[in-house]
Amino acid sequence: MANQSAPKVVVIGGGIAGSYIAKSLQFHSNLTLIDPKEYLEIPWASLRGMVEPGFAERSLIQHKDYLTGSRLIVSNAVDIRESEVLTSEGRLIPYDYLVIATGHGDPLPKTRADRLKQYQAENEKMKAAQSILIVGGGPTGVELAGEIAVDFPEKKITLVHNGYRLLEFLGPKASKKTLDWLTSRRVEVKLEQTVNLEDVAEEGSKVFKTSAGEIIRADCLFLCTGKPLASSWLKNTILGDSLDDNGSLVVDGNLRVKGRKNIFAVGDITNIKEMKQGHLAKKQASAAAKNLKLVMNGGNESKMVAYKVSSTTKAIVSLGRHDAVAQLHLTTMIGLVPGLLKSKDLYVGKTRKELDVDSFLLH
Repeated sequence: MANQSAPKVVVIGGGIAGSYIAKSLQFHSNLTLIDPKEYLEIPWASLRGMVEPGFAERSLIQHKDYLTGSRLIVSNAVDIRESEVLTSEGRLIPYDYLVIATGHGDPLPKTRADRLKQYQAENEKMKAAQSILIVGGGPTGVELAGEIAVDFPEKKITLVHNGYRLLEFLGPKASKKTLDWLTSRRVEVKLEQTVNLEDVAEEGSKVFKTSAGEIIRADCLFLCTGKPLASSWLKNTILGDSLDDNGSLVVDGNLRVKGRKNIFAVGDITNIKEMKQGHLAKKQASAAAKNLKLVMNGGNESKMVAYKVSSTTKAIVSLGRHDAVAQLHLTTMIGLVPGLLKSKDLYVGKTRKELDVDSFLLH
């Protein structure tokens, strides 16, 4: 268990960045993880769980299964003071060092069992539907369309996106290849349109109207638009002045929050100008963990690791179980080859291995 005489470290947020830094620091500090849910959800694997609920058995990981040497508090943090964090139940958690890793707002059930039931319900809704409307053509909307098109090829799928091309964070070649792939799977893609979700008629199936006046009939809707940063609660805390206009926490080159010596931030919540991807969240967590270990041991701050911002737009977007579109350093490709890199297991096995979950469960 944690060394009670060691520096007190509190990590707020149990997504990828928060979970990885908590695991890294648990035997080097008296560590507490505060998260509103009991588990880590591997976010890039969640869509597979909707078409195959059994897949979520491996992509939902109880925090206690990898945090064997620390304390877990299942709650929301509601205030940060100079040396304490206040939870929604009124508990004050003291800290010497604090890590903010709250990412994007995505309300999820508190327990793993309830999240698994949610996946099952989504799957049943999907199986019962003859027609499905997906709103949003970013990576979530595209990957969901791909998952459904492969597992349920008989479904009529319509994807509506307000941009002029899909996957706008990637280059035009990747967008065009993705559009062609979806079209070849009978997914109807409508670009530069929005859907009026306030005015939906019920005629057996739901009747939706787009901004171009087109009518779409669909039995169920999946909204895959961007989620807001989970930072609004910080505005009235001691970190309120450290937020930029987008609600991101401003960090220095060592991942410390602007103006704070003992408070760090990692993951999507930071203002770092790079793509918001899981492997970069892990990279930030690793750098911040090294710096925390250094300062907790009384090391010279001049030796802290400078986080190297990723300047590439390398990304792989899954398209069902076997294919993917990949934008790499020198080329863009689609099909089975990039699919081999990601689509079969969606890095779930790799993540579980990095967290050492399965070895903990065996003992």
